[in-house]
Amino acid sequence: MSRSSFAARRRRPAAVASAAAAVAVALLPASVAAVPAAGAAVHAAPAAAPSKARISTAFVLPGDRVYPEGIAADPRHGDLYAGSFQDGAVYRMRPGHRVAEVFLPAGADGRSTANGLKVDRAGRLWVTSSASGVAVYDTRTRRLLARFDVPGPGTDARFVNDLAITPDGTAYLTDSFRSVVYRVTPGDLARARGGRGTLSVAFDLDDVLDPHKPGDFTLNGIVADPTGRFLLAADAHGGDLYRLDLATGGSGRTVLQGADMLHADGLELQHGRLWTVHNVDDRIVRWRVAPDGRTARREASLTDASLQLPTTLARLRGTLYVVRSQFDKGGPLGDGTPELPFTIAAVRGL
Repeated sequence: MSRSSFAARRRRPAAVASAAAAVAVALLPASVAAVPAAGAAVHAAPAAAPSKARISTAFVLPGDRVYPEGIAADPRHGDLYAGSFQDGAVYRMRPGHRVAEVFLPAGADGRSTANGLKVDRAGRLWVTSSASGVAVYDTRTRRLLARFDVPGPGTDARFVNDLAITPDGTAYLTDSFRSVVYRVTPGDLARARGGRGTLSVAFDLDDVLDPHKPGDFTLNGIVADPTGRFLLAADAHGGDLYRLDLATGGSGRTVLQGADMLHADGLELQHGRLWTVHNVDDRIVRWRVAPDGRTARREASLTDASLQLPTTLARLRGTLYVVRSQFDKGGPLGDGTPELPFTIAAVRGL
């Protein structure tokens, strides 16, 4: 499919009738060219030096309709987990094994999609499902520990997307349609005791973000400051990065130097560096973030078609593991046939 016809598809109206249609809307750009959104806090900076990054295939995901979306790393063992947006299956990838194994089967526990994934310090795997909420599993036994549902009637628009976990064990989750960030505390998890709970709203940014219509896909990737002071969340529609203060509940734009967050999807923050994937642009950008999270300067970027519409990434032992979603090849973003097998890329040197 040509770039122009693909762009035309991405400018469709934002009416959503299914989870697949939701992702199509999710990747709508503000314009075809990746230009700063009106009012975005973007300052000029010198062009980044050409990237010397190397891209290879790290893992193969079994199945011909996987369309992966999320990924999480477990640094205790070096394991990685990836989720399928197509059917909610979760795969585990282990060092020394090129082909992933099915960790949670498709449709397990009523989950129809698997978007954001995260492994916490206690070895629990958190898996978001766009239409319902988040489920928490024991990575050793695969046992379901708890589920937390989006508040309100199930018919209300919602798209639970990505999540971050702070040092105190609290999980924060973005809702891309409602423009809110939910919260699950360790106390909430303990009270659920294998049952169900309800997500609570920690931040409501609907009136803070750049002007947008109902159904516009806004908040996407989110990361936590390792000191537990703030979160950073990307507005893929407006092109901004927002700093969410965990002590005061306040929010404000991070001043971006050299680029913006248009089409930003998954984020990864380690040692003062932030990596962002920009899905329909086949791009990864590396930023230097100030210790207080109020400014971020672009350091390097990589654009390569072999990333195959990347949606999320995780950094483990110096390597970036990037999800190749192929959403535009017979998936939620387009017609055609995916390139099999579905894979996870390894990016080194960025």
